[in-house]
Amino acid sequence: MASPANEGMRQAWDGLEGANWSELAEGFERASTEHRIVLLRAAALAPGEDVLDLGCGSGALTLEAGAAVAPGRVVGIDLSSAMLANGRARAVGAGRSNVSFVHADAQVYAFEPASFDVVVSNAGAMFFDDQNAAFTNLRTALKPGGRIVLLVWQVLENNEWLTELRRALAIGRDLPTPPVGTPGPFGLADPDHTRDLLARTGYGSIRIEDTRPPMRVGHDVESAYAFLSRIGNTRGLLDDLGADDRIAALNNLRSVLAEHATPQGVVLGTASWLVTATH
Repeated sequence: MASPANEGMRQAWDGLEGANWSELAEGFERASTEHRIVLLRAAALAPGEDVLDLGCGSGALTLEAGAAVAPGRVVGIDLSSAMLANGRARAVGAGRSNVSFVHADAQVYAFEPASFDVVVSNAGAMFFDDQNAAFTNLRTALKPGGRIVLLVWQVLENNEWLTELRRALAIGRDLPTPPVGTPGPFGLADPDHTRDLLARTGYGSIRIEDTRPPMRVGHDVESAYAFLSRIGNTRGLLDDLGADDRIAALNNLRSVLAEHATPQGVVLGTASWLVTATH
């Protein structure tokens, strides 16, 4: 019997990885503030529109979109029950009654056809096992003339926040480079692949633009260290180190973060593709 779609991602995001992101939601959302600004500017949401937030996490973008489209509705969809619990609590706290959340896999979820004006996603669209099935399913959820607006990571070497993390934690090791085009953070890192994917799954007016919003990972070095020393990327890079090397690597991390301290906080560079298309 075949495994369910995206089973590896489901186990990670509805398990330890999702729980980690939920615990560190404030740090992740501070770090992605400028990304959400870029995404919402491109989405040009209007009052009365209905929006799907793909891979919504703890709901920062969902709630911002909800404010922009009210009385239209926003639905956040994610694999992580822990992060969705965050989002629901925040929506209640904000009195945002036009926002709701669905615990499901967007690749296979039975969306009501032609029910959304816009699909948005901040770094949540790269993890599908079957990209053709996923983007076809998302297109069926869009109204004719509806639009999709995504931010997806460019290749690792263009993303200073990752290359600096790896430089700090390598401790003389040659670290593997995550593959481009497979389910994971770099699943849509090749713009030619992304353009072809969208064209063959029924989208038009496809645009892919280079965008490089800064990532503020902390107010100061210690808050940046408290955040980045606990994220999944760091845990993975520390896993096979002995106690002494682990201490050395974390000391390196604090030193590298100090190199990026500014009056506005600890700032690292990022590189994304802003992907827009229409049904």
